[in-house]
Amino acid sequence: MNISELIIQRKKEKIFKAVGNVADSISRECYAVGGCVRDMMLDRPSVDIDFVSVGNGIELAEAVARSMGKGTHLSVFRNFGTAQVKRGEMELEFVGARKESYDRQSRNPIVEDGTLHDDLSRRDFTINAMAVSVNTATFGDLIDLFDGISDLKAGIIRTPLDPDITFSDDPLRMMRAIRFATQLGFEIYPATLEAITHNAQRIKIITRERIMDELMKIMRSACPSLGWRLLEQTGLLQLIFPELHALCGVETVKGRGHKDNFLHTLEVLDKVAAKTGDVWLRWSALLHDIAKPVTKRWDNSLGWTFHNHNFIGSKMIPRIFRQMKFPMNDRMRYVQKMVELHMRPIALVEEGVTDSAIRRLLHDAGDDITDLMTLCEADITSKNAEKVKRHLENFASVRRKMEEVEARDHIRNFQPPVDGSEIMTIFGLQPSREVGVLKQAIKDAILDGVIPNEREAAMEFLLSQAAGLGLSPV
Repeated sequence: MNISELIIQRKKEKIFKAVGNVADSISRECYAVGGCVRDMMLDRPSVDIDFVSVGNGIELAEAVARSMGKGTHLSVFRNFGTAQVKRGEMELEFVGARKESYDRQSRNPIVEDGTLHDDLSRRDFTINAMAVSVNTATFGDLIDLFDGISDLKAGIIRTPLDPDITFSDDPLRMMRAIRFATQLGFEIYPATLEAITHNAQRIKIITRERIMDELMKIMRSACPSLGWRLLEQTGLLQLIFPELHALCGVETVKGRGHKDNFLHTLEVLDKVAAKTGDVWLRWSALLHDIAKPVTKRWDNSLGWTFHNHNFIGSKMIPRIFRQMKFPMNDRMRYVQKMVELHMRPIALVEEGVTDSAIRRLLHDAGDDITDLMTLCEADITSKNAEKVKRHLENFASVRRKMEEVEARDHIRNFQPPVDGSEIMTIFGLQPSREVGVLKQAIKDAILDGVIPNEREAAMEFLLSQAAGLGLSPV
């Protein structure tokens, strides 16, 4: 099968022919392989292209880099037998055809020179095991030893060889199978899915960083819940993220059960994903109820309760981020804030939308208030259409009220007009409890609407509060 027309349509002809001409000049067979072929068939964008040379891949990369001239950057990784040629946004990866064998204690293979057949056989899935010749005489010839084309058309993720061996040799491929199924909306072939379940324990030899890389790709997918469902179904979730697995299931007491918090969480996640590509807001959605298993209690009067799950959940975020090898920076603090505050707008709706409560929410959420409202609206997953409609209308009212209060009082991210240093200067104080008390009193007075967010009003209020503490200006 020749796919020259498809290569031209996907605007790959120029680079494929350029590499092919260099390969011809040194009498080397060369093929575009793997993801770039798959994505070309699916009409998905791809910037990086992998080439397999039947022979030394580094030599071919060096020759290609010379042919491209100035502005081309060559990186050689001799320990791995690979090289990268980069020009602008385009990245070309070169490797010699090889065959692999594995030690059970490691996913790092023992590599030997091999044939094209060997090289395609070692690849993870049939849809990634296709090759296209770029040599002039055979340009566009598709080599599809494992019927990847049919699997692409059918939307199937399947291993070229025995899936038990494939996943035992390199357990990261189990994560990749689920990630590709999520990204592409494909089904995992039954025997392949069963093999993931058989080999789930093997994931323990994979570094946390590699696992998290796959999870981030799942989270950036259009419908990330697909991946999390498959992780739970195969037994991987319990091994890589036990806190999330703990959300699964329903417990019943006296005929009363609570909702399955795992399924609820996935519904919230997909609703957030439909609104935004912000991966950290998506993580906030996934983690918003993470403390429900540890706060779940049965109350004979109230039924099932999850008191303070938002506050306790926020305290769990740093530990989760640390064990997941996520960044311990403002992104962690953002997710922590979202988890802690996600009940506040709901409480506003239920308890009444006062100006004071709006001011405090605006102050605590700051510039993330819009994201918080997106999360809170997604958190409404009732099957009662009338209830959902009522909640969304109430949230719309909260949004309007926030706009009014912010326009009038400028509360978001505000700093009190009189700070701690000025208080110490006015009353001749050293850092002390009294300074903190006065500073907090001014802040609370502004947030509660007792005084406007203005310096003159704040100074007058400060003097009255200080007098109550027996303090006077020096």
